[in-house]
Amino acid sequence: MVRSETILGNIDLIVQARDTIRKHSMLKGGERVLVGLSGGPDSVCLLAVLNRIKDDYNLTIHAVYVNHNLRPEEIPAEIAFCREICNEMNVDFSVKSVDVKGYVKEHGINKQEAARDVRYKAFYEAAMEIRAEKVALAHNSDDQAETIFMRLIRGAGASGLAGMPAKRGYIIRPLLEIERRDIEDFLNRENLQSDYFRNKFRLMIMPELKKMNPSLIQSVNRTVSILQEEERYLGIIVTKTLMKMISRKTDTRIELFLTPMESMDIVILRRVLRRALDETEGLRGISFIHIDEIIRLVKQGISGDRIYLPRGIRVIKDYSLLVITSEEPRKIATYEINVPGEVAIVGSGVVIKTSFEEEAEDFGDGKASVLLDAACMDFPLKIRHRNQGDCFFPYGFGKRKKLQDFFVDEKVPRDERDSIPLVFSGNDIIWVAGYRADDRFRVSGSTKKFLRLVIVKGKF
Repeated sequence: MVRSETILGNIDLIVQARDTIRKHSMLKGGERVLVGLSGGPDSVCLLAVLNRIKDDYNLTIHAVYVNHNLRPEEIPAEIAFCREICNEMNVDFSVKSVDVKGYVKEHGINKQEAARDVRYKAFYEAAMEIRAEKVALAHNSDDQAETIFMRLIRGAGASGLAGMPAKRGYIIRPLLEIERRDIEDFLNRENLQSDYFRNKFRLMIMPELKKMNPSLIQSVNRTVSILQEEERYLGIIVTKTLMKMISRKTDTRIELFLTPMESMDIVILRRVLRRALDETEGLRGISFIHIDEIIRLVKQGISGDRIYLPRGIRVIKDYSLLVITSEEPRKIATYEINVPGEVAIVGSGVVIKTSFEEEAEDFGDGKASVLLDAACMDFPLKIRHRNQGDCFFPYGFGKRKKLQDFFVDEKVPRDERDSIPLVFSGNDIIWVAGYRADDRFRVSGSTKKFLRLVIVKGKF
């Protein structure tokens, strides 16, 4: 760990930070500022800089340590150090505890993404508690360059390569234009671990890149500045485009009009889809490669086509809409139905009607309307969703078949299979509603009692 006294004497870094604050209009004066303090050299430097200039801006400084509960052996010492630094600077200090492992399990994302999400939520909560107008984070110019290169290696568009903004909403980064070597000049040691990709990149790759180009950081940041300007312009276009495309939106589902997307330039479409997903809470986390899969569905798919993405997300090309949802697939309940009678199947969107007929005048289409031999049936009939192991004898097939195999052959989307009503006599399927009757209950020349089953509402 480092002591705050090692920082306070360096006027150059103070001037650099003040210039960055002024350039990006980070502070107006008189604000409460919450500093994210990890105990590492960058965050200690940030706290010391803000504490040094607080009288110039009439600031009230607070600090918060976010305990991710991932390194129990090191956390007490880090908290103690942060508390000591804050006491020396006469800065209020608090600790926020977050459950990264629980968040990983709940959302199905990796540990680093989860830590970032819960950390930013903790910053927001802490800021609300003290009524802070700004949250200051200690990302520096090297962090910016590392972020750009990692995103480039993993595959990213221009928006990803534009890097971190110096100011976004209530978040400010006063050290973003300052290189780590300038921070290291004041600090006695760097608190790094090589466990994660960023630190491996920092320790192994960045030094080699700097050997090839000693001005690497300045070059990268010039590029970042250009890309950020272009990104702001494209962001305006994307916002206007998306506003015209949304048909319906919830936290777990968004429906977009297809017509404009089918003719839209891929450069804009990719950004529109990314924005739509990022602003829909239950759909976040879709990668660049998945966006391209969605674009192929929009451009090349036909109505009814769909793709399945990680974390239960489904993308469906409907007649006039593109539906992206993480909602659980619908599953119907169990019903009894008397003859004659009818029942509305919640979750399926259909009403099934039953009746007895004296003569076989109309055999129906074999899918939405069927005529069967009622003599060997048990009443009342039952209706339920599929269960594992269900089998029947599809009409015209001539032998027993697993329902699962039947659905695959019929190309029934797997997220719709639990919403298809199965009509039973006792333990036997007599009709897969909307698809096929059971051959064992087919009408013959000796049939004297006919059962009519009809879908009177709904679409299959």
